[in-house]
Amino acid sequence: MERKFLTMVVFSLIISLFLAACSKDGSMDHGNMDQNSNKKQTDPNHDGMNHGDMTPSSQKDNTNVEFSFKENPESGKQIPLDIKVNNKDGKPIKDFEVEHEKLMHLIVVSKDLSYFDHIHPEYKGNGLFTVTPNFPSGGEYKIYADFTPKEGSKTVKSNVVTVAGNKAKTTPLTEDKELTKVVDGKEVTLKFDHLMTGMDLTMTFTINDAKTKQPIKNLQPYLGAVGHVVAISGDTETYLHVHPMDEKATGPNAKFMTSFPKSGLYKIWGQFQQNGKVFTVPFTINVPK
Repeated sequence: MERKFLTMVVFSLIISLFLAACSKDGSMDHGNMDQNSNKKQTDPNHDGMNHGDMTPSSQKDNTNVEFSFKENPESGKQIPLDIKVNNKDGKPIKDFEVEHEKLMHLIVVSKDLSYFDHIHPEYKGNGLFTVTPNFPSGGEYKIYADFTPKEGSKTVKSNVVTVAGNKAKTTPLTEDKELTKVVDGKEVTLKFDHLMTGMDLTMTFTINDAKTKQPIKNLQPYLGAVGHVVAISGDTETYLHVHPMDEKATGPNAKFMTSFPKSGLYKIWGQFQQNGKVFTVPFTINVPK
């Protein structure tokens, strides 16, 4: 009986040591698959921006992006912007994946997030993209280049631009108390299944006709999907580009899944298309801890 008891004790100790070793060295860090990891990158062109897709945050970023205007940008003037994508050795990255019908998505926002534009640079080859942004007034803007090199991970690079010209009045970012807006004859309501940091959540845009209140069921694909959502934090340090859960939906509901890596104010822009016209609906939310 005593020998049997000692055998059981030794066996238990061996199992405990084995489990401890596995926990230390072989456990899966689910944070590495968090689509919204906000870790800073060593590349000075990269702010640790979050793109809203399931890309392991531990995957090494091997890109360096140069943003250069043909001349100093000024409001009201058409000044081309070159975006050059190289690897860390300074050699051009030549091949890119098509993401929602485009090789690169460029998001332009004013510092106070009152201005938003979603445009698509033209690829000239050899790692060079070019586009002419519209800056409606002078002041500070932030641009986000969103792209995926072939055999690489989805990447977002950002750059702050100071634009000459008369500055617009700054609009403080404040939380929307009602998440229903009327834009281009559409009444759009935004709802969350729950709203907190660090958790996957579903946000649903419900789109009705503003006059008749009837549900709109004939949304058309915009860049290959029922809609697109961009969310940027009030300090512009966190960027989310979120695609719909059901890309082939036609309304009235469009559902998106994401998570917010930190609390605070976020500006959200939902973009949809009906009858050949794209409409953009902005909301400002306060994400609690």
